[in-house]
Amino acid sequence: MSKIKVIIADDIKILRQGLKVILEQDPDIEVLSLAKNGKEAYEMSLKYKPDVVLMDMRMPEYDGSFGIAAIKKECPNVKALVLTTFDDKETIDKAIRNGADGYILKEMEDDKIIASVKSVYNGINVFGQGVYKVMFNSYNQVSTGNTDEGNEELKQKLTERELDVVKLVAEGYDNKEIAKELFLSDGTVRNIISKILEKLNLKDRTQLAVYAVKHGL
Repeated sequence: MSKIKVIIADDIKILRQGLKVILEQDPDIEVLSLAKNGKEAYEMSLKYKPDVVLMDMRMPEYDGSFGIAAIKKECPNVKALVLTTFDDKETIDKAIRNGADGYILKEMEDDKIIASVKSVYNGINVFGQGVYKVMFNSYNQVSTGNTDEGNEELKQKLTERELDVVKLVAEGYDNKEIAKELFLSDGTVRNIISKILEKLNLKDRTQLAVYAVKHGL
């Protein structure tokens, strides 16, 4: 199995060096290069073609969202995982609009940062629980009052087991955590999520999480 190739972008030297040490504790991950801003991350992505870019949000030159947008335009297969201290709605929305595949906070434990990189690499959108809460509160504030109707509509489309999975996806659980919580295998969880996405005509877990919040789950 080839290693997951990563570029780290952070404007603080000691942090990007520390993240390199953390990630390379895992034998499946190789850090190709370190960037001090979004512009360097973009240039390095063109040069090295990484699998994942671990991106801070507020940096000089290109900030994280601009860097992500540039990378996604030229290298659409590169996954962008935000790792930052900023959990405000504006910053989260900006990252997601520009193509972020995940958004986690620097307070996260080392092993969960590694797991997030692997999840994003495998096509699983990852959002930290603190980030989920911001998204949840935001959608609650703009609720139109049709939550109960939407909830009932969702219950008609999905089985009880599928609803359980949707709730956990919306709360930021990854597949392994969902499997453990519901006493299922990882493969079963993947199949259930695929069926849910097909039933609801959604593309990925990010859309599913937003859909769940809008419908009051």
